[in-house]
Amino acid sequence: MPETDLLWMSLLVFLPAGFAAGLLLFPSRWVEAMRWWALFGTAGTLSVSLCVLVGYYNMLDRQQDRSGRPLHSVHTRLDARADQAASDAARDVPRYLADDWVARRPWIDRFDVDFALGVDGISLPLAVLTALVTFLAVVASWKIDRSVRGYLALVLLLETGVLGAFLALDFFLFYVFYEVMLLPMYVLIGLWGGGRRRYAALKFVLYTLLGSVGLLVALIGLYSANVRDFVDQDEVKTKATMLQKATPGLTAEEALTRVEVHTFDFVTLSKVGRAVMLVLNGQADRLAVKPKTTARDEPTGADGKQVQLLSPGVDRAAAIDRLRAQAVCTKEFQYLMFVLLFAGFAVKVPIVPLHSWLPDAHVEAPTPISMILAGVLLKLGGYGLIRVAFPVCPWAANELAWWVGLIGVIGIVYGAFVAMGQTDFKKLLAYSSVSHMGFVVLGLAAWSAGSGSKYWEWGVSGALFQMVAHGITASALFFIVGVVYDRAHHRDLNKFGGLYEPMPLYSGLSAVLFFASMGLPGLCGFFGEFTVFMAAWSYSPALAVPAVLSVILTAGYLLWAWQRVYFGTNPGTKTFPDLSPREAAVLIPFALLAIALGVWPNLVMSWMEPSVGGWVANMAALKP
Repeated sequence: MPETDLLWMSLLVFLPAGFAAGLLLFPSRWVEAMRWWALFGTAGTLSVSLCVLVGYYNMLDRQQDRSGRPLHSVHTRLDARADQAASDAARDVPRYLADDWVARRPWIDRFDVDFALGVDGISLPLAVLTALVTFLAVVASWKIDRSVRGYLALVLLLETGVLGAFLALDFFLFYVFYEVMLLPMYVLIGLWGGGRRRYAALKFVLYTLLGSVGLLVALIGLYSANVRDFVDQDEVKTKATMLQKATPGLTAEEALTRVEVHTFDFVTLSKVGRAVMLVLNGQADRLAVKPKTTARDEPTGADGKQVQLLSPGVDRAAAIDRLRAQAVCTKEFQYLMFVLLFAGFAVKVPIVPLHSWLPDAHVEAPTPISMILAGVLLKLGGYGLIRVAFPVCPWAANELAWWVGLIGVIGIVYGAFVAMGQTDFKKLLAYSSVSHMGFVVLGLAAWSAGSGSKYWEWGVSGALFQMVAHGITASALFFIVGVVYDRAHHRDLNKFGGLYEPMPLYSGLSAVLFFASMGLPGLCGFFGEFTVFMAAWSYSPALAVPAVLSVILTAGYLLWAWQRVYFGTNPGTKTFPDLSPREAAVLIPFALLAIALGVWPNLVMSWMEPSVGGWVANMAALKP
């Protein structure tokens, strides 16, 4: 029986690339057919993402307690499923489950790299968001008339890179997909952008490469850790047998002692990181071995005192000694790795002062690419912090949590102030993105334990919800700019005005999305910000107060922009036509989603919370 979840996830990742390759078969004169082909490709990808969502939700639905609520720790958590998949793959005859939504196959044996994919409530919302935004961006690209084949192929390749990064469970595989996105975005800005497109594209590449170098150094550094005590011991015994055969005169016991296991697996590296935190905090006595009877069901269980991270059959004292003897178990190494990971993902968030590439890229990029950039690519930075930086280096993340929160607050306030002074419509929205993504960083930084861990769970849930909500509103607002630019041929806010009279449908949909971005209750922007405020207040009122006050600034620059664009009278805009059917087909789904997620946030939270709950439980248990 084939591993159906592997087929579905692989199809989700590589279907856009397949359609990109299919564009090569079209004669150059079939421009309209190319557009429809790309549209079918993105529609198919969106359909597959929804099928994966249904499959994942069915898995959650099967694992319920007596009250009917999804279980947070048995089978549903990504670390539990990934642990079981790794153990099953280490058998002499590997076993693969078809419905656990984790898949692992050997890829580059020399460096222990696996083709490992998985979904949970953290990655899946962003994957569906990516498929939706890319589909609507292709609809918005219908007027692109220069090198249509190349443009559409690059958009599809960009989608494959983003989806692969969201689904990858291996750091090396994640890095490959992360870099795959660089070239398409560079070319899309550099060839189809505005007058300063080359400068903007080069700046984007330089900043992104700066972050990528940090990730590459961290990847190499983390691979140096010996993780033999955190993986299935059948794998250790297999390596010991191979070493004994390759070294004449070496006994089985000596071979077993010498074995080292290195990995790029996120789940294993996070277990090592959590064990290091216990040791560095002088709590090595809490580091426990997982019982054999529950190893398959509860691989990361903790009772509040003992944290079961070591694999069954491992000698606890010897494992702690091996861990202490490694560079990974030093404060300097942990600080260095976290700073490299944080800086690498901070470029994508973007976090002040690594943000200056974003306004230039948005101003020069064509409208559909701005939609993808704001709605999807910025989320990779926040996702990387959740999936990699915090769980892999939790000791340093905990030590620097307040400073990370401060950086988020600075981004919130700085982005809002600078947005208020903009006259270019796109630049205003670019700095608005800097401000809104600061809430993601603040929510993650509100580290709490014990009774306060529920507030941290709210903060992480709010950060993730904020990424989804911002992806909807930011993509839509950049398309709104594109609509009026097609008519006015400029983006100067001071030269607009009076659009409400000739464009009532456009103005009405714009109002919904403007107020959603503002965080008005009942729309999608409110819930994420509110939960982040709650978490931040519980963690540090000094961080929460300026974040809460920034709401006034956000309302100020968005309302001021709204007045300048839509109110009053302007003879120059009286003849502007209202939305075309194609333009309405792009804006209406965004507006409906903004309302739906505002009125019913549980539409997303119901399948997000089990994963966030497990993530927080793993981290909060590390504090005494």
